[in-house]
Amino acid sequence: PTSLCHTQENVLQRVLQLPVVSSTCETLQRKYSSTKESHPLMASVCEVYERGVQGAGALAMWGMEPVVRRLEPQFAVANNLACRGLDHLEEKIPALQYPVDK
Repeated sequence: PTSLCHTQENVLQRVLQLPVVSSTCETLQRKYSSTKESHPLMASVCEVYERGVQGAGALAMWGMEPVVRRLEPQFAVANNLACRGLDHLEEKIPALQYPVDK
């Protein structure tokens, strides 16, 4: 079978689009939001954490950019191999195409 990954798509995007993964993420996001809304103290802790993660992520990306550019060909090969592996998993495990509740 031909891989479903395209040059602009990466394996992480594909995994996140699988119904079983996307429905799990949506459920977790709803529970996280609900918890933040119901508990003011938890909301303030979560907001501090979220700001810290965003700042650390931006700093990490800025520092990694030159390395990522140099390793781009290797990333493309790894992405292609991972996409082929995902093709195989999707073919062998049909449940990946269903939301968690099914």
